[in-house]
Amino acid sequence: MWRLLLLLAAPWGPGTLAGSPPGPAARSLRGSWRLASGNGSVVLSGAVPGCVHTALLRQGLIQDPYYRSNDLAYKWISLDNWTYSRTFKAFDARKWQKVNLVFEGIDTVAQILVNNVTVGRTDNMFNRYSFDITSVIKEDSFIEVRFLSAISYAAQRSRSHRAYRVPPQCPPPVQKGECHVNFIRKEQCSFSWDWGPSFPTQGIWKDVRIEAYNICHLIYFTLTPIYVKSAQQWSLEIESVFDVVSSKPVVGLVTVNIPKLQIQQTYTTELHPGEDRIVLLVNISKSATVQKWWPNGHGNQTGYDMTTTFIMEAGYKIEKFSKAYFRTVELVEEPIPGSPGLSFYFRINGHPIFIKGSNWIPADSFQDRVSSDVLKIILQSTVDANMNALRVWGGGVYEQDEFYDICDELGIMIWQDFMFACALYPTDQNFLKSVRAEITHQVKRLKSHPSIILWSGNNENEAAIAGNWFFIPHAEMKVYFKDYVTLYVKNIQEIVLAEDKSRPYITSSPTNGMESVKEGWISQNPYDTHYGDTHFYDYLSDCWDWTVYPKTRFASEYGFQSWPSFSTLEKVSSTEDWSFTSNFSFHRQHHASGNDQMLHQAGLHFKLPQNTDPLQLFKDTIYLTQVMQAQCIKAETEFYRRSQSEIINGEGHTMGALYWQLNDIWQAPSWASLEYGGKWKMLHYFAQRFFAPLLPVGHEDKGVLFIYGVSDLHSDSELTLKVSLYQWDSTAPVCTLAKEGVIVKAGSAAPIYKEPVNDLLKRCGNCTRQSCVVTFYFVGKGELYSPSNYHFLSSLKDAVGLEKAQLSVSTSLSAVGKWGWGWRPQLRYLLLFNISLVWQLNLESEKLDSF
Repeated sequence: MWRLLLLLAAPWGPGTLAGSPPGPAARSLRGSWRLASGNGSVVLSGAVPGCVHTALLRQGLIQDPYYRSNDLAYKWISLDNWTYSRTFKAFDARKWQKVNLVFEGIDTVAQILVNNVTVGRTDNMFNRYSFDITSVIKEDSFIEVRFLSAISYAAQRSRSHRAYRVPPQCPPPVQKGECHVNFIRKEQCSFSWDWGPSFPTQGIWKDVRIEAYNICHLIYFTLTPIYVKSAQQWSLEIESVFDVVSSKPVVGLVTVNIPKLQIQQTYTTELHPGEDRIVLLVNISKSATVQKWWPNGHGNQTGYDMTTTFIMEAGYKIEKFSKAYFRTVELVEEPIPGSPGLSFYFRINGHPIFIKGSNWIPADSFQDRVSSDVLKIILQSTVDANMNALRVWGGGVYEQDEFYDICDELGIMIWQDFMFACALYPTDQNFLKSVRAEITHQVKRLKSHPSIILWSGNNENEAAIAGNWFFIPHAEMKVYFKDYVTLYVKNIQEIVLAEDKSRPYITSSPTNGMESVKEGWISQNPYDTHYGDTHFYDYLSDCWDWTVYPKTRFASEYGFQSWPSFSTLEKVSSTEDWSFTSNFSFHRQHHASGNDQMLHQAGLHFKLPQNTDPLQLFKDTIYLTQVMQAQCIKAETEFYRRSQSEIINGEGHTMGALYWQLNDIWQAPSWASLEYGGKWKMLHYFAQRFFAPLLPVGHEDKGVLFIYGVSDLHSDSELTLKVSLYQWDSTAPVCTLAKEGVIVKAGSAAPIYKEPVNDLLKRCGNCTRQSCVVTFYFVGKGELYSPSNYHFLSSLKDAVGLEKAQLSVSTSLSAVGKWGWGWRPQLRYLLLFNISLVWQLNLESEKLDSF
């Protein structure tokens, strides 16, 4: 039950604190535990939080699991049943009405014993578990966590589901993974994916502690900003969930203090036995100036320090320190003039925002290695590349609290999938009960974060059913439609709408949004460009040809593979592995035909490496895959950005570009722009430019060069467009055009220059398509200017005048980011190819430091 409490006079004051019972107490069980294999043949100490693999690694009992093919060699670890145990000093249970054992995260299937008494069982990596141990606790206590292999459990659950199959049974052989992952509520990619290894971990992966309390205990505390447009007033909804152990109702006072908004308000409350919640509505005075939270590139990320104090009967006191943010979010799906279908874009604080960013996957197969520094490096790199959003993909994990805290601070909007991906799922009562607990916990845990702008039910499961990925006979499809609606609508959506009315929910990605709802939640074509979002991959068509890309409302996945740099691969390989056709290279590639597809795409526009030195050939090939990837995703992203304000043949109004993927889980070929460890691939440097807030974008259509002005700014810009032609063998322009008085409107993309390429070549002279390249950039008043962009007039393999680049690069340790971590070479413009582009480096030298 819950009650909305308004401001009331306090019937009693803080004087009742005298002689009050002790406040809640907690004792962490972090640290060293005893870890043993199923038959006791392997015994070692293991850190908590942690997992079996990292414990074995730290004790020197295994090599780096990422080294060469150790993912196969160490399958035995995941097939065994491991036990964590330790002794601990407990609270004196006589002083407390309730003592709980709390696991913030346990991976995954386990029996929990305290003093040889089973106190609970777990089956969901994403849930929070709290077990009442009041009756079994002793001063010197012993705890055991007996894990069951996730692989064995998933197989057993699949066998017991006899009514009908729930595909897919196993991943493709190229992924070298495990089967039946859809039957266990665990990180789905831990059984393998097309960019990652199979490491089905066991362990206590988050905090574990003993909690003792009297009267009541605060379990969840959330803040939701509310803006009433008609009244032009902000309010703050504060929701608190308690475990009330008192046998009778508990009366108390709640004081809310937000100093910078001159707020100090006191409320009366009454809690009833069992789990109870109270909801306070704090109205912000209209006279107070509320600074809103904005995405990166659109304003500040202002938050307000806030203290909430609960003083219950007999002076029992609970104090909560938090940060309040104020922002609104809307997912706009409405008719568009000149186009069938509906829009699909986000309004933040009433302002339409073009979503620029990528997709986030788990940063490591072993979550205890994802440290604060790891998160800061990757997320800082996100905003350094002018991104404003990430999609937390549904085959990984709900990220740790610090991930979302950093996103709040940096202005990174989060599209949050629930953890279901590329599969159908069972809907038996035990499975649904576990899922409902998971969703309830995660929404309560995360909904206070302003960075989260959307809940999404799953990754690609609507498309899987609509496209019949698993070859289900038509006569049997009805049961899978029913299961889909049961899971994502009648359970997940129901919980989300009950727990969080402050942000939108969609059932899947890709989806047709409201059109999918209209069609019974599964659209006939979830990739329809007139609705919702799309995922698009095409590795065979020419990626420089913009006509192959869908003119969609929102591109939430698209990408091309590349290999990580040799310096990254070298750490996990040996000399015999350093070939594009080695066993290592084939083993590391989990995407069918991936290596061939990269060479095919690169060969369309570049001369493939022919070095007779095998090692140099490998390095050159790696490099070329990164060149290809960067140029391909540049072409596709710029197509989406220039499509935001136009409708052509009923398509367009594209308002989001999230390429696949941001980061890597290990050292292997993938779609990532950041290598494992955080090193920038060439794509990430390109992203810094193609996501710039002000950018000229060129493309060619039927022999005519068009240049669009693209702006994310909140005001119109008066600019000069400078267009130059350069010969490949010269740093001096053949000719330069300056078009003054160009107006690029705020938050828009529109053509500002148009000229047939043949006319441009004739006017400049001394240029052919093969010998010259077009560059262009904006310059305005003061410090307003864009990065330089370019348009190739021919394939680079046909270019005339190219020479091998003669460059020297120095690095400095003085370039320390705002977090004080590490350093990165501050070369702001990279070579596009293994050819001479010194002319462009020189051209930009005076402006590079500003980008």
